[in-house]
Amino acid sequence: MQTKFEHYATTSMLGAPDSPPRCNAKLLFHHEWEARAFGMALALSRDGFFEWEDFRQALIASIAEWEKEHGVDRVNPEWDYYERWLLALERVLKAEALITTEEIQAALAKEP
Repeated sequence: MQTKFEHYATTSMLGAPDSPPRCNAKLLFHHEWEARAFGMALALSRDGFFEWEDFRQALIASIAEWEKEHGVDRVNPEWDYYERWLLALERVLKAEALITTEEIQAALAKEP
């Protein structure tokens, strides 16, 4: 069940360049980490750690960077929306001094 904030956040992206992938009108996640990253961004913004619009602008910039390097063909097998989402989340968390590059690297080093 979505809260008012989550409903606002997800519907504010409909039809926009940063709109998440959907299938039959439902959000589409291929891996568990994608849903976690999605939920983490929503929860942190809802709880006041950063503004949702700041995150959206970081996501749009992240997508634009990929498109500049690879073209706008999102059928490209290298295209991964949630990798761009995660990069935007990392950038916003760093900008708000909620996490450092070193902490991210340390967490990644612990992954199996």
